[in-house]
Amino acid sequence: MGGLVFVLPVAVALAYGVGGAEGSVRVLSPLTTFALPVVALIAFWWEDWPGTRLRSDWTGWVDTALVLIGAIILTMAGQAVTARLDLVGIFDPGSGPEHSATFPATLPLAGAGFVMMLQLTLACERWPFRRFNRTLSGLLALVVSAVVAVVSTWTVVAVTEPVAGASVRPGLMGGADFGAMIVTIAVWQTVVFVVLRGWPLNLIEARVPRLLANNATVVAGGLLTYWVLSSGSGLPAETINSVCGCVIAGGLLVGMLFEGWPPWARRWGSLALVAVVSAALFVLLTGIADMLSWQRATPLDWVSYTTLNAIGLAVLLHVGIGRRWPFHRIPEEQK
Repeated sequence: MGGLVFVLPVAVALAYGVGGAEGSVRVLSPLTTFALPVVALIAFWWEDWPGTRLRSDWTGWVDTALVLIGAIILTMAGQAVTARLDLVGIFDPGSGPEHSATFPATLPLAGAGFVMMLQLTLACERWPFRRFNRTLSGLLALVVSAVVAVVSTWTVVAVTEPVAGASVRPGLMGGADFGAMIVTIAVWQTVVFVVLRGWPLNLIEARVPRLLANNATVVAGGLLTYWVLSSGSGLPAETINSVCGCVIAGGLLVGMLFEGWPPWARRWGSLALVAVVSAALFVLLTGIADMLSWQRATPLDWVSYTTLNAIGLAVLLHVGIGRRWPFHRIPEEQK
């Protein structure tokens, strides 16, 4: 419960911090999406190194600063890959068409990189890089995730309008649809590995069959979910993103921040709680978004950003990077 004292203010600051809701979407949604692979790198591969070289109270702050630096570097690289490097397009929410805006052009690339990083971390259980030391293995995972993201977006995502340096190229689907497909895979990653702790796939004792089952379940489940929502139900990409974003935020709140609490909420109970929290988030945030004025972004863009990035990043920073500081003190004999 104490973690909410940290998570909620950070989420609100991210949701409104740059010129209101729309400015935050345009500036912070790319930056925070590119920050997510760095969070996964530090929290799950490096085990909070290099912050662990300092006093425990400073660990989270040092690692958070490193996340910020990494987010800016990756955003610049992503902007250069999708169009051309333009700092105004990164940091100015009111930049005009002559500048290379990172929203929404870089979001498919950033989302693909994070989902691939999670796939290596959770579904692949850090194989095959776990044989190396933590620093090298994490860097290799980050590089592989970036390469897969670039190749997949270049081959799948079509660019139909040459805006601010981006060249026209053919593809299988638009950037918004690709992003929605990526988010549905992230839903399965969250539900299976965060909420259910890998159950029932973790019952498979042999590593190779388990890893194959992990990857097949997440990818096939995500693609099937996307097909049902887009083709079967006819939902547009921004609706899929917002709904899935609420599910992911609900999964992180229930499965990560509260770690499956209360005691009766195990497996099916946790899934029920995720459904309730997700529905509450969608109703609340869409109601707030509809009361705001929008020009370039949309209300559902803000809902997606607030759930996936503002709430999601706040939970990951507090639990994964900060180790619940200052609410969870490390015993003196373990410092």
